[in-house]
Amino acid sequence: MARPKHKLTNAELKAKPPGKYSDGGGLWFHMRRDGGSQWFLRYTIFGRRHEMGLGGFPDVSLKAARDEADKWHAVLREGKDAIKERERQQREAENNMYILRDVALDAFESRKAELKGDGEAGRWFSPLELHVLPKLGKMPVSQIDQRDIRDTLAPIWHEKAHTAQKAMNRLSICMRHAAALGLDVDLQATDKAKALLGKQRHKTQNVPALHWQDVPQFYQTLTDGSVTHLALRLLILTAVRSRPLRFMRLDQIEGDIWTIPAEMMKGRKDATSDFRVPLSREALDVIEQASAFQRDGFLFPSVRKGVISDATMSRLMERRGMAERPHGFRSSFRDWVAETTNTPHDVAETCLGHTVGGSVERAYRRTDFLEQRRALMERWANCLLGNL
Repeated sequence: MARPKHKLTNAELKAKPPGKYSDGGGLWFHMRRDGGSQWFLRYTIFGRRHEMGLGGFPDVSLKAARDEADKWHAVLREGKDAIKERERQQREAENNMYILRDVALDAFESRKAELKGDGEAGRWFSPLELHVLPKLGKMPVSQIDQRDIRDTLAPIWHEKAHTAQKAMNRLSICMRHAAALGLDVDLQATDKAKALLGKQRHKTQNVPALHWQDVPQFYQTLTDGSVTHLALRLLILTAVRSRPLRFMRLDQIEGDIWTIPAEMMKGRKDATSDFRVPLSREALDVIEQASAFQRDGFLFPSVRKGVISDATMSRLMERRGMAERPHGFRSSFRDWVAETTNTPHDVAETCLGHTVGGSVERAYRRTDFLEQRRALMERWANCLLGNL
């Protein structure tokens, strides 16, 4: 026979003398001697009796206590210990209160080894820092949905398409990182947000490049012997990216070979994959002139401290009224190779530091085409000097 329920009434609760009073169905009301009172659920599972607190009276009303008791009775019917199940739910709720900023910082920390210079330049984290965290940083990551992401990135989705894509990519990594931490997140939220935002109208524009036929004339105007002129000359001669050139050190040069550390090479995550650059006679001459300015081993120091900035060479071209930028000389070099030489594709791409072939092919091919590249870079230097 079922035990009677709902024995107590609201009117009598406050007047009860100290003691424990059953409402039926395992729900009890405890009036303490100090005047305080509380609810608890008494149940037996796995041969052991338990008392589970349900809150104090009158904050938890009689009706609320009965509802709470019914909820935990349903858990007991599933064969689960109510107290342990409540503790599990509380732990889960606490875990899901991780805010996005904390998750993003943890994700960044775990990926530093994959990034150039351990990510100190800030390029990985900055899209989040500038465009996502100001709006979503304090929000529990488990509560972030596609509408939150859409509203956050909508202002830059079309106007700054490349930056928006980076921010979306970093946010997706953070969501996967949160899932790996055991948090309850929607791993499809970023994809859903993209669907809500629609196709981007902005078209990515390549860095403007000087036509290879015009590069020699420009090169031959860099004659004042300043750090900026010398750096720009060597950038053109070697067809490397700006960063490894700006941080070029004398101890990286041996004979006519400049070895760029792997962490300075874009896209090269293997710590052993340093990149060798053959230096033409003209390049060696530029390095000799630049060595007079070296400070702390760096060939191209800035006026105050560190090395010249990424914008230093760009401003020189801007002052001359040019739309082209230093990075474009890599494209100029590649066009010259394609139009005036019979250089194999793999050799030409290796000159630019690009990864050529699949992982299996690279595992069997141990050459970096150094001799072929040495001859090609000498021809390029001669072209720049007008000797071809």
